[in-house]
Amino acid sequence: MESDGMRVIYISGMGRSGSTLLDRMLGALPGVCTLGEVTDLWRLVEPGNLCACGAPYSGCAFWTAVGERAFGGWDRADLDRFVFLRRVVPRIRHVSWLARQQLTGERLALVDEYVDYFARVYSAAVEVTGARVIVDSSKFPTVGLCLRFARGVDLRVVHLVRDPRGVAYSWTKQVANPGTGAGVLPRFPPTTSALQWNLQNSIAGLLGSARGWGEGEAAHKVPMRRVYYEKLLDNPRDGIRNLAGFAGIDLAEGDLSFLSDGYADLAVPHNLGGNPMRFSTGRLPLRQDDTWRMALPPRQRRLVSAICAPLLISYGYPLK
Repeated sequence: MESDGMRVIYISGMGRSGSTLLDRMLGALPGVCTLGEVTDLWRLVEPGNLCACGAPYSGCAFWTAVGERAFGGWDRADLDRFVFLRRVVPRIRHVSWLARQQLTGERLALVDEYVDYFARVYSAAVEVTGARVIVDSSKFPTVGLCLRFARGVDLRVVHLVRDPRGVAYSWTKQVANPGTGAGVLPRFPPTTSALQWNLQNSIAGLLGSARGWGEGEAAHKVPMRRVYYEKLLDNPRDGIRNLAGFAGIDLAEGDLSFLSDGYADLAVPHNLGGNPMRFSTGRLPLRQDDTWRMALPPRQRRLVSAICAPLLISYGYPLK
């Protein structure tokens, strides 16, 4: 798979599906720089927020260097404008036109302005680290639909899927979020998360048939690889090896030595956003979180299964 631009792996799918863990494992590969959730760029200048390295963003050498190269410093980046664009461009109600092969007029201008922030940050991260591949785990598939219009970005999408009953249970739990002033992550009832699981994964599927920047025949199809959380955790070495090939990374002997039976050895990251495990370093256990099988009440399991039945079957999950 030849690259015509800066190579970016975009992890797309529903929240609480293991994207932070996948991001961290990809970041342990040679020549890979993981940024976390770049859609949360505004958090870099919000007081009280911490980089995954443990330092405030204002005191993190990595993000300071990225800001200097991308915008001449974060104080010169119009992140208020970014927040505005984030609210009006990648909205679910705009999927019908975001999925088009070509955009024109005001729509194209807004998308171009929005994805320029991402492209600047990606490019700056490449300059700072010398990485050949950037990983963005922002997840929102509508953001992915926008990013395919970012010229000079060789976008490759990893569609991460997890059993919706596990996702639904995860969204009911109270999870501390030490990296922000928010205290805890948002919570949603199982019905809400089941409906969102359907919606987000359906839109993510559109990325597999979408085309990137270019005119007419020059517009290339966006490569997409679907990864199942459960299978990834069953055999992480094979899963990461396959994704390395998808990313165009030639692995040498020992490049997967950070993965062993039941654990991964992970270095200090600089992830933006994501769940609290972004702060974990050293030896991390790798095991499926299937607490939902006992903890999610039977009535709620049946309800989520019914709501998600068509995609459950399509993805190969059992209804019961």
